[in-house]
Amino acid sequence: MYRFLIFDLDETLYPRQAGLMQEIGVRINRYLIENLRLPPEQANELRKRYYNQHGTALRGLVVERPDVDPEDYLHFVHDIPLANYLGPNPLLAQMLRSISLPKVIFTNATIEHAQNVLNVLGVADQFADIIDVRRVAYVSKPNAGAYEQLLNILQVRGDECILVEDSVRNLLPGKALGMTTILVDSEDCAEVDYCVHDILSVKPVVAALLRQPPDRLTS
Repeated sequence: MYRFLIFDLDETLYPRQAGLMQEIGVRINRYLIENLRLPPEQANELRKRYYNQHGTALRGLVVERPDVDPEDYLHFVHDIPLANYLGPNPLLAQMLRSISLPKVIFTNATIEHAQNVLNVLGVADQFADIIDVRRVAYVSKPNAGAYEQLLNILQVRGDECILVEDSVRNLLPGKALGMTTILVDSEDCAEVDYCVHDILSVKPVVAALLRQPPDRLTS
């Protein structure tokens, strides 16, 4: 039996065309330039290396640069006027309201950023909890430890959860722990359980899953 419906936040609850994550990427580069005193090209290369080796720039800094304060980094990169990129989404609110499972946010960002995004979208009241990067000890997705801590926090097994993400890379560790995986807004469907074109299309998949045991439907 499924007990939780777990959503990624950025570029899952809203489309990547909104441009918010691109602006966060610009601010990550700025942080590396200004705080590590790197030229722009080197900062960009370091960010790419951190992403490939550690999952996120934050995790790379935590592992390789213990002199850097992760809270300072998180505040800087998320200091963005969200209303320039996002707005209320009544259809999303209606969709979430129609799903009976408790809903949780699982994000590499902070709880403050997540709450701000949910408030702008008009869906904050639809989520029972937000598991942010602090609550998993700055172990960013897709590191397996973040998902293990998520399950410990929720006190559930992987096969009791449905995980919704815009990234295959961030779905696979959850799938390895038994979660049912739903990929949003991507054609790269080979390694996940279900693929949908947009966040609103999650509803019929979840509805079908709730009608059957969690030992998988065929997508």
